[in-house]
Amino acid sequence: MALAQKIIIADDHPLFRAALQQAVKQVAPEAEIVEAEDMEAVQTAASNNSDADLILLDLHMPGAHGFSGLVFLRGQCPAIPVIVVSGTEEPIVIQRAIDFGSSGFIPKSSSLETIAEAIEEVLNGEVWLPPEISETLSEVSEEQARFAEALSTLTPQQFRVLNMLTEGLLNKQIAYELNVSEATIKAHVTAILRKLGVHSRTQAVIAAKQLEVEPPKVAD
Repeated sequence: MALAQKIIIADDHPLFRAALQQAVKQVAPEAEIVEAEDMEAVQTAASNNSDADLILLDLHMPGAHGFSGLVFLRGQCPAIPVIVVSGTEEPIVIQRAIDFGSSGFIPKSSSLETIAEAIEEVLNGEVWLPPEISETLSEVSEEQARFAEALSTLTPQQFRVLNMLTEGLLNKQIAYELNVSEATIKAHVTAILRKLGVHSRTQAVIAAKQLEVEPPKVAD
């Protein structure tokens, strides 16, 4: 089935982006491919290509933590379906990706034929999961779901600031990295805290860690 589509491929590894391109071309030989190597580039690509038919998103994109990139894209670009592509294949991770709005989950160990099948299914409006996934998996908690909904309301710049807070950067360092004033960063932090419903930077970072792929284990 030849489809004229526009696909955003977001992965920081050029070789895997090339493999995903091959899979896309099996399904849609005339597809226009837009590549992105980090989260900021994905945001730009999605903003500049609001007519895109699909985003293939590496779960571990630079500039995102865990599922935060997926949640952000679902909030900013709800009309564009997203397939998560990841080397992490645990069933609970796959289930959480679906719960956070992904239209599919492709393990990086999949063959080109399987990747092409997944892409075609999602382009046809279906949700695609690896055939072997269990159907009896736990869903994300209500707290995680509430935070994901709040995170999806952040602007692209606020999202970048939150990720830098999660990395432990100070306002002065973030201002330098983003080439803006420290006062601008303080305003962003205030807006982030308000949107997330928390009262401190520490609480915001703790909340953000809920979306990590492998939440920290609690000591016995």
